[in-house]
Amino acid sequence: MSTGRRFSFDDPGFRSEVAHGGRGHIRTSRVFRGGEVSHCRFVDLTVVPAGSEIGGHTHEHDNHELYVIVSGRGRMELDGRIFDVGPGDVVMNQPGGTHGLKNVSDLWK
Repeated sequence: MSTGRRFSFDDPGFRSEVAHGGRGHIRTSRVFRGGEVSHCRFVDLTVVPAGSEIGGHTHEHDNHELYVIVSGRGRMELDGRIFDVGPGDVVMNQPGGTHGLKNVSDLWK
């Protein structure tokens, strides 16, 4: 039997990358890989610095993706709609949906 684990944005192991052709670098860490042990494929903790973005992209038809905004302000694109997001917002991208996220605040420099 496995034991639970706590993850934090302060943990080491974050890598810097350009996500889905976006602008600027994000910092991300894959803290869970579901594989055959879970219906959840993965969980990533990701920091999108001010002015950076996760470029618009489309996932496979069997892949949900959930964004939980912890801090800062963002502009989300979801299936052709564009709207602002902030702390406490949760956005569900449906399988086969197209989405992207840009940080429009100055909290993460």
